Amino acid sequence: MSVTTQREVENPLVEGLERLPVHPTTLVIFGATGDLANRKLLPAVYNLAHEGALPERFQLVGISRSEMSHDEFRTMAKEAITQFSRRAADADVLDALLTDVRYLPGTFNDEDVYGRLTETLDCYDQEAGRPQNRCFYLSTAPSFFPVIVERLGHHQLARHKGADVRIVIEKPFGTTLEEALELNKEVLSVFQESQVFRIDHYLGKETVQNMMAFRFANGLFEPVWNRNYIDSVQITAAEDLGIGSRAGYYDQAGALRDLVQNHMLQLLCHVAMEPPVHFTADEVRDEKVKVLDAITAPTVDTVADMAVRAQYTAGSVGGEDVRGYLQEEGVPETSTTETYAALRLEVQNWRWAGVPFYLRTGKRLARKVTEIAVELKPVPHLAFQADGSVGPRPNVLVLTLQPNEGVSLSLGAKIPGTRMRIRPVNMEFLYGTAFLSQSPEAYERLILDAMRGDATLFTRNDEVEAQWRIIDPIISAWHDQGGPVPQYEAGGQGPVEADRILIGDDHWRTI
Repeated sequence: MSVTTQREVENPLVEGLERLPVHPTTLVIFGATGDLANRKLLPAVYNLAHEGALPERFQLVGISRSEMSHDEFRTMAKEAITQFSRRAADADVLDALLTDVRYLPGTFNDEDVYGRLTETLDCYDQEAGRPQNRCFYLSTAPSFFPVIVERLGHHQLARHKGADVRIVIEKPFGTTLEEALELNKEVLSVFQESQVFRIDHYLGKETVQNMMAFRFANGLFEPVWNRNYIDSVQITAAEDLGIGSRAGYYDQAGALRDLVQNHMLQLLCHVAMEPPVHFTADEVRDEKVKVLDAITAPTVDTVADMAVRAQYTAGSVGGEDVRGYLQEEGVPETSTTETYAALRLEVQNWRWAGVPFYLRTGKRLARKVTEIAVELKPVPHLAFQADGSVGPRPNVLVLTLQPNEGVSLSLGAKIPGTRMRIRPVNMEFLYGTAFLSQSPEAYERLILDAMRGDATLFTRNDEVEAQWRIIDPIISAWHDQGGPVPQYEAGGQGPVEADRILIGDDHWRTI
């Protein structure tokens, strides 16, 4: 074995998931005619097929309430893939993928559906001459999660002798801590934890995964990645769109449940976690749980000092006049649901004690951007005060997740001329120009990992519960508080009330 190969074996970051095989698998999508399946799941499966990433023997089964035949479902799937795939649809790949597709109409509590599903899966096994792995994807309303899980268990579909069975559960995983605990109890009464893949599509994004490579594959940053050098961390997930046609869901969820409880706390974990000893699913998730456990859960009395909510009012976004949240179709006039949420959290451990983590998300803000900004402490002595110089500014490392994926670092540099004048400049790395290739969709990576049985990018039961323990007191406090809710004009930077949770000279970055 050469030296290089030996190092590759020893380095957990180099032991790529590409080395893991994908065994013959049948993917069953519950809710196969829904919006998520059409826009994300079916195109993701097609792109995996186009890349040759699916196993040689792969079957797809759709289950939904819509009455249609196998051929009608194939036609619908072709249309969805053609419209939403990130790459042009190839007729040969499409035909090969969808030739043997099966569709089972019926309600999710219909015993007959699961009887026909069992027959279909057994038929695939007989054709293959061996048991095939089974992966159940729950792309349904959350109220159906326990129903489907219970029926799968009742029909002995949670186990398959000679093969693996896995279940993928979409978010939201509960709407409160109590609901999350109950759902975990129901799921784990049928499936083992190793079989359960709770999906958070943010974790499938290349830029989120690259955060671990950025932190743990570069010795440059580790010496300053702590409370001695970092002044604050700011995580922003801003959207310029409103709620569209999602009023029914969104008014029950709000910004806190929709983004902060899952996506944004996961981003915080990636920033703050310690390096795992090995890059395995449980060791990575162990480190993330330690971060969540180190965040002191707020109390009803402390919520006002560390959390802010607001609703957007009428305004202008991108030169277009838009209506306020309470005027959106389907939103009650008396709704107190937040479309903007900002939090200040602290990770009380040796590395991060005293460093504020600011999280904010909102609808109808100035632009769409998701970023993590790590601001370092300023230099101790400001010697450069010449006229025309802005002087040294704190270095800021910005990891942009969307829309322009990349990393930038602001540095102080001398302005050309005869005087010592300083202003910030940026060093930038952009994915599009660095790799000259299109990043795969998050669902492509996550579906493939679920079929492989690699849970690194999925949340574990204790991780979900730890996230809810942080968010639940805020939800309770806001519920008890009632209205009126602070407001901000659509197309702006958010509510002025958000400034009250900032510490010292901290300020919100311009969106």
